[in-house]
Amino acid sequence: MPGPPIEYDAVIVGAGPNGLAAAAALAGAGASVLVVEQDERPGGGCRSAELTLPGFVHDVCSAVHPTGAASPFLRSLALSEHGLSWLHPEVLAAHPLDGGSAGVLLRGVQDTARALDDPGWRRLLGPLVTRWDDVSDSVLGPLLRLPRHPLALAAFGVRALWPATTLARRALGTDAGRALFAGIAAHSVTALERPLTAAAGIMLAGAGHAAGWPVARGGSQAIVDALGAHLASLGGRIETGRLVTRIDELPRARAVLFDTTPQAMADIAGERLPARYRHRLTRFRYGPGVFKIDYALDGPVPWTAEPCRRAGTVHVGGTLDEVASAEAEVARGRHPERPFVLVAQQSVVDPTRAPSGKHTLWVYCHVPAGSTLDMTGAIEAQLERFAPGFSDLVLARAVTTSVELATYNPNCVGGDIGGGANDGLQLLFRPIMSPHPHRTPAPDIFLCSSSTHPGGGVHGMCGYWAAREALRHLEGAA
Repeated sequence: MPGPPIEYDAVIVGAGPNGLAAAAALAGAGASVLVVEQDERPGGGCRSAELTLPGFVHDVCSAVHPTGAASPFLRSLALSEHGLSWLHPEVLAAHPLDGGSAGVLLRGVQDTARALDDPGWRRLLGPLVTRWDDVSDSVLGPLLRLPRHPLALAAFGVRALWPATTLARRALGTDAGRALFAGIAAHSVTALERPLTAAAGIMLAGAGHAAGWPVARGGSQAIVDALGAHLASLGGRIETGRLVTRIDELPRARAVLFDTTPQAMADIAGERLPARYRHRLTRFRYGPGVFKIDYALDGPVPWTAEPCRRAGTVHVGGTLDEVASAEAEVARGRHPERPFVLVAQQSVVDPTRAPSGKHTLWVYCHVPAGSTLDMTGAIEAQLERFAPGFSDLVLARAVTTSVELATYNPNCVGGDIGGGANDGLQLLFRPIMSPHPHRTPAPDIFLCSSSTHPGGGVHGMCGYWAAREALRHLEGAA
């Protein structure tokens, strides 16, 4: 006796950037698609809201988007037709040092090397940026395939294998250059003395030189809104406010994709997935959490170093050794007294974020997973260190601990915003060691979240590659 009729070619659980990217890729290939989301609006880790005062628009999670601007898949979509506008600050990122100086990341590699007075920056990044399309195709593509650009991949790999601290000391000759690289590499949220941590620094700096470190006009929500509008133009649907706890609650579909944690997928799919595979998923490791503050400010941040006032992103933590020490403390499960602080100044380049003359500030530091400790004092001490008088500008603040972030977004386990630990083999093979990380033993079930390769960031490539695998399944089942 035949079962209920098939309603969709594919159903996606979760309307974060990767879920929507997967849906767009599937619908673009002619598949009928439904996305279900437990929250009342799409976005996941890419939402914006008035968190402090009326008229101040804050990015709830992700804020600055070098991998979004550089994403091969997002760039292939006409998202500007659906309202997405990238705004590029004059200074991509700045890293203040005591005494009023700062390392700066500018769009040009040579310009950055000159500003740093460090020719090592050009030698380190220049060969990669000149072949950036080949590099990004190799790094953001499937791991276990014959490389289409072996020389570009080799040039990236020989640099990426190093610990960030070692590479910075060997390749760069100034305190400003080393600190700048350390701050960028610290986006990996792991101890910078570990192998492969240079990869994040090279990838993010290279993406900045190639495509910029922009913000989305009006808030990061504009990215998922544009993806949703693009999906709707292809006939796809998004259903919000729908919590899914079992796979049989979903409409019947030829494929189901999960923009969730590996464990959530295993819980929902249940016995559709073999017990051995579900057990392997339990060994997936999550990284440290974050403590976040959103500020409404009465004026721009009074950075001592002038380039910081023009930067979209400011990395606050002092020298290479100081940044490395703070991140090592977090990796040991401790709260650093002088945390490394990541700052986004969206209102420097986007006037829609705050009333005239006012500003927003997006700030977080890394903390042990599941932390409930209030780091406001430690963060503001670091801000005052490099921007005396900052506290006098605070009109309101919204504080979010790691536990509160995990409650807001279940994909942020313990406050981990990267979809899983970014160290060791898990940097390359996620959620398990497999040549096809987006597939599961069930031929019609796929994982498309940032817990798969190529990992965190609003680039949609995890969703895109999962969709490619799902399309192969749909073609074979036709």
